[in-house]
Amino acid sequence: MMAMKLFSKKKIPYEDPLIKEINKTKLALEAAYSQFEYVVDPDLIDSCIYELNAIQNRYKYLLKQAKASGISYVDSNF
Repeated sequence: MMAMKLFSKKKIPYEDPLIKEINKTKLALEAAYSQFEYVVDPDLIDSCIYELNAIQNRYKYLLKQAKASGISYVDSNF
């Protein structure tokens, strides 16, 4: 007779902190694009553009860091 396991440990895949940061930055970039679509005030448009540029630069930097570290990160959206 087989004993039923009531509690089993699930293996949680290890995710590199750099990959977590890339994913977090990607979400921030998506939010910034979404916000940009709805603003109409010229000052807010400028603000959104600066924010988008800053987040895009951070995203590119993180991808370069991942590549330099030998971490593969596939992103089909950007």
